[in-house]
Amino acid sequence: MIHRLGDAYRSVVSSLTSTGKESRFVQDGTLIPEEFIEAGDQLVFKFPTWQWEAGEASRRASYLPAEKQFLITRNVPCKDRVRALDYVLDHKTRTEDEWLVPESLDGADGRAAGGELRDVDDLAGDPAAGSAAAEAETVGPIIVAQDDFLDAPAAGSGGDALPDFSDLDAQLADEDPAARAAGSRAGGGASSSSGTDGNAAGGYLVADAPDERVVRTRTYDLSITYDKYYQTPRLWLFGYDEHGKPLKPELVFEDVLSEYVEKTVTVDPHPLTGTPTVSIHPCKHSLVMKKVVQDWIEQGIAPRHDLAIFVFLKFISGIVPTINYDFTMDIEF
Repeated sequence: MIHRLGDAYRSVVSSLTSTGKESRFVQDGTLIPEEFIEAGDQLVFKFPTWQWEAGEASRRASYLPAEKQFLITRNVPCKDRVRALDYVLDHKTRTEDEWLVPESLDGADGRAAGGELRDVDDLAGDPAAGSAAAEAETVGPIIVAQDDFLDAPAAGSGGDALPDFSDLDAQLADEDPAARAAGSRAGGGASSSSGTDGNAAGGYLVADAPDERVVRTRTYDLSITYDKYYQTPRLWLFGYDEHGKPLKPELVFEDVLSEYVEKTVTVDPHPLTGTPTVSIHPCKHSLVMKKVVQDWIEQGIAPRHDLAIFVFLKFISGIVPTINYDFTMDIEF
């Protein structure tokens, strides 16, 4: 109820105030509409999976171009739930010198008894050391490097420099089970006239790829609008299940860190479509952006508002870490 009242108040204030023309990006971390458009153009240029959309005509903001009302990217995969990520962090890792390190299972990561990683040579086996029993148990080195492989005799070739590939096609045909099966049916009289032999008439077997081998995941349509009240970008999440059906908000919350659910993350009508959509509330966005701008200045870097949405998406990824829109690129100045 408090959230609804707050939204109503902000909507009234926004409708009665005009958008500013003077940039406050450096001072406050906010964007005026022109800066939002320039930042969106930069995002679309760098990542063409993002596109501008016009939205419904009756819902368009007059202070933005009609064809550039909001940004959207579709079908973003989300393979895992956040609770699965929490479980991995809690049970499958350990802390070493303030770093998270995967736990080893029975030495499967190649660790020796003392906990130290073994050398590659140790994994491959040392031919100059060890008993005959140890040599018998050793499969052999992982990689065998042959300095002069062109002049060296081929295995089983009796000293020839290279194996003879002249009859390679015949060898492949002999070893092709589909070709052998087709040949045996062709010589089998009445059996070759059965309906199952039609696919193998040319000597090939045709198999349909089963659907169960296709990995199906949740997907999301992510959109970014301009919030006039806060003067910042705002992210919206519309999800689909593994069969392409829209997700209910409580299922979308499974892909959001629990500490943000129903606090920073809410369900509101999308301003350009009217569809109830999960949104990451923009009340703290300008504070985060202001801190980033201050860091840039301290490093002697001139702040650029056209990079604001890249920064925005990077810190949003900490709220929805399993939605793989993957903005890991370094920001170039």
